[in-house]
Amino acid sequence: MSDLAPHPLHEPILAWYDEHARELPWREPGASAWSVMVSELMLQQTPVARVLPVHAQWLERWPTPADLAAEPTGAAVRAWGRLGYPRRALRLHAAATAIVEHHDGVVPETYVDLIALPGVGDYTAAAIASFAYGRRHVVLDTNVRRVLARTTGGIEFPGTSVTKAERATATALLPLDVPTAATWSVAVMELGALVCTAAGPRCGDCPVADLCAWRAAGHPAYDGPPRKAQTWAGTDRQCRGRLLAVLRDSHAAVPSSRLDAAWADEGQRLRCLASLLEDRLVVRVDAGSYALP
Repeated sequence: MSDLAPHPLHEPILAWYDEHARELPWREPGASAWSVMVSELMLQQTPVARVLPVHAQWLERWPTPADLAAEPTGAAVRAWGRLGYPRRALRLHAAATAIVEHHDGVVPETYVDLIALPGVGDYTAAAIASFAYGRRHVVLDTNVRRVLARTTGGIEFPGTSVTKAERATATALLPLDVPTAATWSVAVMELGALVCTAAGPRCGDCPVADLCAWRAAGHPAYDGPPRKAQTWAGTDRQCRGRLLAVLRDSHAAVPSSRLDAAWADEGQRLRCLASLLEDRLVVRVDAGSYALP
């Protein structure tokens, strides 16, 4: 690296990544920026194992943004399957359309152009610029934030939102050498995903265990604001998923009676159906039937 004073965390984490990085299609040398972009949207709040088959299907069907933009939004929602948070499918479709209209169908290289795309926020723009184009950006996802909170801050978990101090720490740790900075970002992310996990950190396998402030402090328990618990059964998320599943499985309009059968609680069902209509994930075909857009 070209840093005049590399941080002690750099070498061991980069060496660990060289040896332990998972082979994933969006990390292959020939992977397109579009492949990276699709993976980043799909991986938000969804495990890699669930994303892999859907990512492969999307890239086979829509190998470029123009291929996706040429189809109706309902096709994207249907192909999204059971990944959850299906609004991400609409965001990808909207981003693909904008890429065709404003960037000649090519995923833009710069953070400024990327974050201007619909549905693309700070993390996603930085990740695409770094992982697809090798740019130097701070990439702060949940895994990265957790690794930095433990190794440098001595706390088990970061706060619910990124703070200025947290971003300053991540910026200071980013290697000066541009290609190394891009590798560093994905290496820290991988360490958080495989070793420094939320529920069961494997400190014995961590390449920077001897440098970790949280370990040195005796692994103090998290004492910040309550962390959100992931719930599913009986929630509006589950209800929305059931209703969408009925529509995905049909290539024609679905009568409301079939949606009634999918979820017994009428009040919750109607509320969730209304939210799906508002989110434009579902359209009303006539007074008594519904379909994907």
